[in-house]
Amino acid sequence: MADFKIGVLLDGFRTDLRSALALAEKVGVQGIQVYATRGDMAPENLSARQRRELLDLVKSHGLVISALCGDLGGGGFTKPENNPNKIERSKLILDLAKDLETDVVTTHIGAVPPDPTHPRFRVMQEACGTLAEYADSLKAHFAIETGPETAAVLKGFLDSLSSGGGCSRGVAVNLDPANLVMVTGDDPAAAVLTLRDYIVHTHAKDGRQNYYVDPDVVYGMAEAPKAKTPKKDDHIVTGPSFEELPLGQGQVDWTAYLNALRGIGYNGFLTIEREVGENPYGDIANAVGFLRERI
Repeated sequence: MADFKIGVLLDGFRTDLRSALALAEKVGVQGIQVYATRGDMAPENLSARQRRELLDLVKSHGLVISALCGDLGGGGFTKPENNPNKIERSKLILDLAKDLETDVVTTHIGAVPPDPTHPRFRVMQEACGTLAEYADSLKAHFAIETGPETAAVLKGFLDSLSSGGGCSRGVAVNLDPANLVMVTGDDPAAAVLTLRDYIVHTHAKDGRQNYYVDPDVVYGMAEAPKAKTPKKDDHIVTGPSFEELPLGQGQVDWTAYLNALRGIGYNGFLTIEREVGENPYGDIANAVGFLRERI
């Protein structure tokens, strides 16, 4: 049986780094994920000494770093004019990850087009191919967060990065089950089986889709059609197309999802990502309890 580890995205506590580390220790998780794209955590703002001190601080709370978040926004790697700078920044973030004793940097790359002949597919392929080579050289991973496309489309994209007939894991997968159900309506348990060769990290998050919106619109790749009103079962619907919910209250089938992860032998982190709610610590503590009952 897979021996999962529970982590938390540190920003979810919505407080300063030292206070958040204390809360992570208090709630009883084993690891943390931190953003590494801004402020004091950006690689250009951390000297070698500061990196050692940060790692010592994390360890002093009995924690490890499960992953860094290296999401640079702005459509991911869909705009060729921005990619050279983003690729170099991503490499610096991966160097920081290695210094902080983690092999995983999670990121959004933009929405992969279902059609591999789409011009955006080639742009993203070239950027991610470069990142894959660099990560492979360090025995590390840039892990694409699921959501903007179905698992089948993402697998086809990842397979296209492989060279020599092998499966490169330099660009891999951070499987977020909530993003799949909220945006594409994909089944997380089936996604585990589809992406099994690439999963190196996961987010523990839940949510529901209220009505379908083209992922290109959700992720800013296209504008919403002005002439159409969202409908579900022939009824006009209003409000957001999806919403994040506490673990167990959304559309993720946790029994099937966790069993699928066990089935492929995944024994890494289930990192709680709680981005909304009025009681951050309480929500995270409840999520930890929810997972412990099931693993």
